[in-house]
Amino acid sequence: MISETRTVTLPQGRSTIRFDGVSEGMIAVSAIVTGLPGGTIEKNRNADLLSPAALVDGTLGNRVTITRTNPATGIAESEDAIVRTRADGGLVLQTGAGYEAVRCSGLPERVSFDSIPAGLSAQPVFTIDTASDAGGTYQVTLTYLSWGFDWQADYVATVQDGRAADDIRFDLTSWLTILNDNGQSFAGAELMAVAGTLNIVSNFAGLADPPDAAPLRLQCWPQGSTATGSPVPVYDDYFEESYAEADMITVTGARMAAMPSPPPPPPPPPGAPPPVIAGEENLGDLKLYRIPVPVDVNAQGLKQVMFLREEDVEGEIVYETRCEPNSWGGEPAPMPVAMVLETRNDAESGLGVALPSGTIAVFEQSPVGDLLIREERLRDYASGQDVEVPMGASSQVFATCASRANFGDANWARQWSGMRLTLTNANPHPVTVRVELGASTGWELQGVRTTLRDGQRITELRIPANGTRELDWQTRVPQPVTE
Repeated sequence: MISETRTVTLPQGRSTIRFDGVSEGMIAVSAIVTGLPGGTIEKNRNADLLSPAALVDGTLGNRVTITRTNPATGIAESEDAIVRTRADGGLVLQTGAGYEAVRCSGLPERVSFDSIPAGLSAQPVFTIDTASDAGGTYQVTLTYLSWGFDWQADYVATVQDGRAADDIRFDLTSWLTILNDNGQSFAGAELMAVAGTLNIVSNFAGLADPPDAAPLRLQCWPQGSTATGSPVPVYDDYFEESYAEADMITVTGARMAAMPSPPPPPPPPPGAPPPVIAGEENLGDLKLYRIPVPVDVNAQGLKQVMFLREEDVEGEIVYETRCEPNSWGGEPAPMPVAMVLETRNDAESGLGVALPSGTIAVFEQSPVGDLLIREERLRDYASGQDVEVPMGASSQVFATCASRANFGDANWARQWSGMRLTLTNANPHPVTVRVELGASTGWELQGVRTTLRDGQRITELRIPANGTRELDWQTRVPQPVTE
């Protein structure tokens, strides 16, 4: 949503206000204008953008200046000419020598226009027709929705060196990355970003319908003599050459393709002035981040603003694996367990703020500087939730899951079957492994203590440094209740 305020002076009676430079992704039907004494009579979206083709069409029958380089002297010479054709089939000018097509002489040449035809603008225009009984100066606010803007959160977590897996400390820096793939810039804007999933039912891309700047296609015609005949054009080469030339002189109002987000900037060095940090506010069930200073949102550009900077956040590295009948398949073999960086999103752990979804890059301190160890997607986390960041597979902790169930027996589901999990730890320190033993509705268990977490029965095992631990239990499919 874009809202801009302008001061306008209206004459007495009916007049038209031009808003030059509105977003090309503007959804015109959403526009609301306030501050006019006579209200709005009519609203229009101007689709005539300044382009080479629009210049030619708007100057049809009028004079222009054509400049050529004289091949004998190498000096550029100019003369007046009259535009005699529109821009959709080649440009023909009338000069003192007669009629000729532009760029068919083989000489370097350019066409200059003395003025811009009425109604053309280099930027999209939105006009408002209004009426004022007395006239005067007023503040008018235009508010509208626009396609072509997006934002995401980018996080940098730096894990402090030399801490045990169950006592991790890390610094977390978060950035708002705002994308503007429109061709218009907005200087000194008050910028706000809403985090959360909005209920969108409109096709904003289809409603935007950005104006197009028509290209100018210059083309020449086959030439020959009565002796040799006219050459037969090769249309594949003709169209390829024609459109290649057109691309060089086309002015387009089309939006650029979405750009990938750049890596977040590093945290500010010690002693640097405090960065500008966006403030968090509530917006119903959503979160709103307001940048406290005016910012420039440049055309087809990215802007990054910090919205979170927390140091010494408490966390731990948890190892996770899964073991249930037929979950691994084939012969039992050691498999690396997964590593997860976990923390609690509360003030006691050093956070306690909403974390919008985005990308997270995890670095670890080392004698040679911070080293990147993982990049992941982070889902939305509300305050008070457990935050989990996958860290990939461990190269030091392995698990082997074996089942003694005889799946070839037709009655295997009614029988208790033995399970064995073997965990090995090659680290010089003990680790805790969280084991998922299956969904609470999928298996009955005995011989093992479990807790329920996200619908899964889990147990946690402590593995000594450079050691091994085994766990045995019984499992079967839940039996129907008989009366």
